[in-house]
Amino acid sequence: MIVRRSVLAGIVVSTLVAVQVILDARQATHPLTGRPIAPVMSHLGADWLDRPEREDEEAPSRAVALLALKPGSVVADVGAGSGYMSEKLSRAVGPSGRVYAVDIQPEMIALIDARMKNAGLANIVTVLGEPDDPKLPDGQIDLELMVDVYHELQHPQIVLRHLRRALRPDGRLVLLEYRKEDPSVPIREEHKMTVADAKAELEAEGFRLADVNEALPRQHVLVFTRTAAPDR
Repeated sequence: MIVRRSVLAGIVVSTLVAVQVILDARQATHPLTGRPIAPVMSHLGADWLDRPEREDEEAPSRAVALLALKPGSVVADVGAGSGYMSEKLSRAVGPSGRVYAVDIQPEMIALIDARMKNAGLANIVTVLGEPDDPKLPDGQIDLELMVDVYHELQHPQIVLRHLRRALRPDGRLVLLEYRKEDPSVPIREEHKMTVADAKAELEAEGFRLADVNEALPRQHVLVFTRTAAPDR
């Protein structure tokens, strides 16, 4: 019953997104892999991010545990939405750490600010990014996390260059993406990714796929590290 209700919720949100997307009307495709670039989910669908059954369906707390964050770490939640994951990351890095919660929609930033205030969290910094620039400080981030976000980037390769510059030399970029290889995952196809597509797109921008973890119910956990900058 929970899964069925979630599927219906996903259909409703997808319908909302079809009307309320924040991009032009064309269906873009990625120049390297040819995958369709999904529309950006509107702030009107934010309730879906906080749905009660999310823990059962996706195990986000387990996902954060898999990151093995140390107290005092500096992390970025890129495409933070309502701040659902930012709050979990905040607690993982502790008062001495910092979380940059980045989103391109002012309405989402307002939701994160309200969540911070209600939860009494002082280590989250909200950042209003741009579609092609997350506005993160250079060379200061230990871990960048994108949860079901990368496939919606309208300028993925440009954003990756900014993300690479923001990472410390030993930093990690982690993508959580619904498994496109698994037809049983109840998400629209354009909101899924294959490991092969993610690898091809990120390795073209100076990243290396260091680990693929399939411990979550529906999502890949793809861990990338920096390599030498690609020639341009």
